[in-house]
Amino acid sequence: MKENIKGGPYLYYEVHGTQGPHLLMVHGLMSSRAQWIANLKAVTEFCRPVVVELFGHGRSASPQNPEAYFPENYIREFEIIRQELGLGNWFICGQSLGASLTLRYSILHPERVKAQIFTNSLSALSDVGENANMERLAMLMLQGGRASLDNFPLNPSRNRFLDPEIKKALVEDINLINMKGFANNLLYLIPRCSVRNLLSKISVPTLLVAGKFDKRFGALVPTVLENTPSLEFIELDGGHAVNIDAAGRFNEVVRKFILRHSGGEQDESGRFCRKS
Repeated sequence: MKENIKGGPYLYYEVHGTQGPHLLMVHGLMSSRAQWIANLKAVTEFCRPVVVELFGHGRSASPQNPEAYFPENYIREFEIIRQELGLGNWFICGQSLGASLTLRYSILHPERVKAQIFTNSLSALSDVGENANMERLAMLMLQGGRASLDNFPLNPSRNRFLDPEIKKALVEDINLINMKGFANNLLYLIPRCSVRNLLSKISVPTLLVAGKFDKRFGALVPTVLENTPSLEFIELDGGHAVNIDAAGRFNEVVRKFILRHSGGEQDESGRFCRKS
């Protein structure tokens, strides 16, 4: 296991692609690197995705220290990854719970963010105190053991509309979930992750790509539109996992946004090149 400069474990991450700017991509609860299967091939044509897995998920560690799961520590971990890659700044993209972290990162480190993309995220926009029942849920998960994952609402095996290849990869990665690490995210991350009251502090170019069939998130969209400076908004025919449900349109929207904010364009072969 790699150790960071403070003695704790790194988040697991992978870098894809060989050209263009780097793009940090952070998945949501009960997901993994498989969240981005439908996007990686297209996205690597114009940038280099840095795919991260949350603590307790996939191939990441499950620290014992509760503070490791605080939003601020996740931000430190992102910074460690950026420094290890030797980057002055990068693009960032968050999905669901991951969006609560990338949005916070853009607020705390705007100088490190060229521009950001985020998708449907109830946790990012929840009212303070709305997640007070997380302690009870975490205890139920620990008491029920791995069997409790089967009945968890976000379990991809319950989704009848997922592409079979992506569904298979997501379900396989559920086997890698560490129950204690998963419960610690419920206990220590989710109750602290809302950025609803911080939206006005966002100073970097921001794109919200929303799946319009997610009605719970749709009710929160006006809050984002009213309070977030420099915000662009696009709604696609998808649900909570809009990057999967509307992958083709999502990939194209991300391509245009990143090229516009990186000063780059594509040559006739479709490869990324820097404007002179």
